[in-house]
Amino acid sequence: MTVAVESRSPIPGTERGHSCPQQHPPREQGYKSGPRRYSEVAADRNVRAPLNGVGHLAVELVSGQSAATSVCANSPLKILVPRPRGPSVWACLSSFGGGLVAGDEVDVTVTLGQGARCFVGTQASTKVYRNPASKPCGHHLSARLARESVLVLAPDPVQAFAGSSYAQRQEFHLHVSSSLVLVDWLCAGRAACGERWAFSRFQSRNEVFFGGDRLLVDSLLLDPSAGLLESSPQVGRFNCLALVLVLGQAVRAGADSLLQDVASQPITRRASLVTSASPLAHGALLRVAGESVQEVGREIQRHLAFLQDILEDDPWSRKW
Repeated sequence: MTVAVESRSPIPGTERGHSCPQQHPPREQGYKSGPRRYSEVAADRNVRAPLNGVGHLAVELVSGQSAATSVCANSPLKILVPRPRGPSVWACLSSFGGGLVAGDEVDVTVTLGQGARCFVGTQASTKVYRNPASKPCGHHLSARLARESVLVLAPDPVQAFAGSSYAQRQEFHLHVSSSLVLVDWLCAGRAACGERWAFSRFQSRNEVFFGGDRLLVDSLLLDPSAGLLESSPQVGRFNCLALVLVLGQAVRAGADSLLQDVASQPITRRASLVTSASPLAHGALLRVAGESVQEVGREIQRHLAFLQDILEDDPWSRKW
């Protein structure tokens, strides 16, 4: 049995790190920092090794710049912050095992203070390994955006292996003056290994609340129990599906440009890339289906090129 114990380290670029207070008992109760043996953990009934990956990222506006003020994560989750301070904070969600195995569940909260800006991505595609026992395996994210803040959540696609099971739920609570750019996408699996839409179950749900009102609910369920997905009209010839949400004041011009661009594109029979865009109150929703991950990635990058001015850097300059 492996017991994962959280290790704490200072946030890069700061003198003092922050940790989740609920993850650690007070020092006056005999808490000792540093790694602990399994026998020590078992002997202390007040200390329980985390079963799931719980993480938190908080970004505030400090002296005119966005700064990561709180970062913590438990195994198997890792939160890396290569840019903890600047015009925008850049954070990266990762894992110790390079992906999610059967029983892994991660729960992430993101909090943005007034005027803060943050980009959250991943190191690579989120790999979901096979799950023959059908244990719960998934990802939950909850984000709260204060007045005039901007969050760009643009991970690499989910790559579900054959026999895997994955459930994802993401909730976003926005102030009426805050902005959100969300990229949620998945690929068919390990096509080079002959695996194409061979997972046991995939589910993704995104909910967006704008000024306290539910603005969007988007739910996707792919379940091959009713028939093989590879030959199903649900996915057809496509190997990558993507959703892109552009919402809020700071990105309104980008949303308008996206709608105009998609409306002007010609319709081609059996095109390798198909896009559609829908106007939303305060933004736009883009859907992309492509025969290759690289092609879909380039299309996402093209439509989100305006983020370079908002983040003052291009998050996709070294991808694809």
